[in-house]
Amino acid sequence: MSTAGGERKGSAPLNRSVRGTTPRLADLASTPESPRTPLGRSVSSLFGSPGGSFRNEDDYVVLEIGSRFVRGGFPGESTPRCTLSFGPDEQRRVGDYRQWDPAHGSNRRKRKRGHDWGQDHELYRLDLAQVDLGLVEDKFERAMREAYNKYFLLDTKPKRILLALPPKMPHALMSTLLDVLFSSFQAPSITLMSSPILSTVAAGLRAALVVDIGWAETQVTAVCEYREVHERRSIRAGKLLSEEMAKVLNAALDDEADAGAAKADVSFEEADEVLSRVGWCKSKPKSNRRTLYFPARTSPVLEEFEDAVESPEPAVTIPFPRHTPPIDLTVPFAQLAKPAEAALFAPDTALNEFDDHELPLHHLIYRTLLALPIDIRRLCMSRIIITGGVSALPGLKIRLLAELEALVQQRGWDPVRNYGSASARKEQLLRQQREDLELRCQEGEDQINESLNSDTPLSAGLQSPEVDAIDAKLAHLSLRNGPPPTCDVGGVIRGVETLGAWAGASLIAQQRIKGIVEIEREKYLQHGLQGASREKEVSVLQQRQSMGPGVGRGAGERASWTLGVWA
Repeated sequence: MSTAGGERKGSAPLNRSVRGTTPRLADLASTPESPRTPLGRSVSSLFGSPGGSFRNEDDYVVLEIGSRFVRGGFPGESTPRCTLSFGPDEQRRVGDYRQWDPAHGSNRRKRKRGHDWGQDHELYRLDLAQVDLGLVEDKFERAMREAYNKYFLLDTKPKRILLALPPKMPHALMSTLLDVLFSSFQAPSITLMSSPILSTVAAGLRAALVVDIGWAETQVTAVCEYREVHERRSIRAGKLLSEEMAKVLNAALDDEADAGAAKADVSFEEADEVLSRVGWCKSKPKSNRRTLYFPARTSPVLEEFEDAVESPEPAVTIPFPRHTPPIDLTVPFAQLAKPAEAALFAPDTALNEFDDHELPLHHLIYRTLLALPIDIRRLCMSRIIITGGVSALPGLKIRLLAELEALVQQRGWDPVRNYGSASARKEQLLRQQREDLELRCQEGEDQINESLNSDTPLSAGLQSPEVDAIDAKLAHLSLRNGPPPTCDVGGVIRGVETLGAWAGASLIAQQRIKGIVEIEREKYLQHGLQGASREKEVSVLQQRQSMGPGVGRGAGERASWTLGVWA
């Protein structure tokens, strides 16, 4: 009966439309329809170039690979379709149903013997001495199959891949990732792009200082005209920050525990969740606070307000259901800022005790700027991009810029740290230079006032430049295209926001910009990474060289290919 009733209900609108009667809106809504495109899917490709539907051979899949995640999506979209992480739950074997055990969620996971902090949640590590590349290949292939089958929903035709990778990646690890994409997913070609370059593109800039605070290390890269000109690294990043948070939580749990109880051992999942939810970074104290300078440390140690009004210290209650016994821990809110202070800035340690690979972040940025030529430094210091997973910590970006500005005001751009016995002579020269500058300014003002009173001509150095009619006309014509750009800002410490490396890769793929490192499938399967030439860059003229009238050389017809910055 229900089947017959359903047939009569579906056929009524059709009979009325045949007789010439206009069907009702309710009848149209009840008619069966073909599947629609989900609302979350972007339709930017429908409004692209007129010939976009006939250029399927140039379709891309945009991927960004980090040490703890894989992001993927399509060109022209502002956000990736998926962000896949790695952890013990994603590495279960067939028949492992422990996650449905009621007692599994209340048990604290212990770290495996011989494993570093958070090693089970990593895809790879740059130190390949103890890395199983076969396991890395299996993890990456499983994540990519999930992305293709669950989020991308592509047809059987292979797609080109634009791959965003951090620079200085080992060749063995890069070869493992490329083997998966070329062999398992039949990518016809892969274009490699550097993450600092893509972050610069996503910020709408051509030159920037990219501070990537990642998981295992912080990388500071100076980019000028889309080229990496200088780079420094430090191990002060998300991994060390997570360990410091675990130390703070373990100390707070031990204080709440009874006498004679076993010491608390917070798991990585608990520390990571607390850090992502309630972790924060203190802002740099203002100038009205008293400043003390210690001879062992170049940066000032700033005290709190002496006349501050006493108020109850705010606290945060954090549940620990996996603790034995389960407990709701109340932690002062100021305690949750200590991990960022100790891991990223290390104010309690003298600067001469750090190695070059473990510098605090503000000193790392300062030394990177100090190593740049003066013209590139002027561009980069006013375009500081702070990105990476840890950069989302509240208050961290403001603190970094404030510490860097204080360091520049204190030390200037002098690469010499200590003049020894010549320190007094240097101070005397600086004092003399300041006095000469003040004297010249005073003489210039006196000469200007005298010329205004007596109509005597000024010297050439004090006269205002003449107005060029051609320059004025060009400036007037440039106003037709909008307000003048503000890209000439330089010489000041300034931060710039970016949409991230994946958004930059999506923009480049949508504009169909050919990269320097383009690896073809046939050539890679034949020679591997050994088939790349030793050139670090290919000139634009060589890429666009013509082979005669009507004949052009495509990206896949190059006689050789290069690894660019990864060579």
